[in-house]
Amino acid sequence: MGGSGPPLLLLHGYPQSHLEWHKIAPMLTKNYTVVATDLRGYGDSSIPEDGINHFGYSKRATAQDQVEVMEQLGFKSFSVAAHDRGARVGHRMALDHPTKVQKLVVMDIVPTHKLYASTNKEFASAYWHWFFLIQDAPFPETLLSNNERFFFKERVFYGMIPKFIPEEIYKEYLRHFKNPANMHAMCEDYREGATIDLEHDEQDMNVKITCPVLAPWGANGVMGTQFNVIETWRERALNISGKSLPCGHWLPEQLPEQVYEELNKFLKD
Repeated sequence: MGGSGPPLLLLHGYPQSHLEWHKIAPMLTKNYTVVATDLRGYGDSSIPEDGINHFGYSKRATAQDQVEVMEQLGFKSFSVAAHDRGARVGHRMALDHPTKVQKLVVMDIVPTHKLYASTNKEFASAYWHWFFLIQDAPFPETLLSNNERFFFKERVFYGMIPKFIPEEIYKEYLRHFKNPANMHAMCEDYREGATIDLEHDEQDMNVKITCPVLAPWGANGVMGTQFNVIETWRERALNISGKSLPCGHWLPEQLPEQVYEELNKFLKD
């Protein structure tokens, strides 16, 4: 937590932690009170039980965490800027807590329900980990154990280290991932995304996000090639804007200055 000004909650993606914002957070603290958290099961956050039908890692439960954190810090309403899995938490938070979320930024995603409903060979090939990590425990955990470095450098962060992710940040991501409890929790994050999250989404199919939403995506990533991102989000939000940025999936670390400019413009308007 740092800075001064309107409150801004930053939520990270898989398989990272709040350190994903190490380039952007210092810039944002000039104008905002920045709070960067570790999602449940990630980083050094708590690792709760799986719960019935994976509810322990549902976006609903994780969003509730973040609302309670902000309330404890004295913020009854705030803006949210989020990437990847964190952006899915932000989506659920805006639906479940519409009076809490003033503005929402969802980086390089389209809604989970849309992704599963639209799956084709191209998407499944590019996002193969979505279908691997949802397999019953301990199958993915067992295959990943003792192969963490290979998985990170050759698949997850291919070409990112050290060009975009400093070695010391990478080591922290790896430290958490090598913890069996964290690894299981991260798999649960995907399992619940394919089960209870879809149930919650189907219950809310006629409900749209009421706050302004910014949805930037990487021009070299999967979202922009598989979907019309803005039109897809227009199905789920009343006030949507966004554009592609010249990078891949990892917007906060690949293109921090431009992401900062887009965030600052959106949040100040």
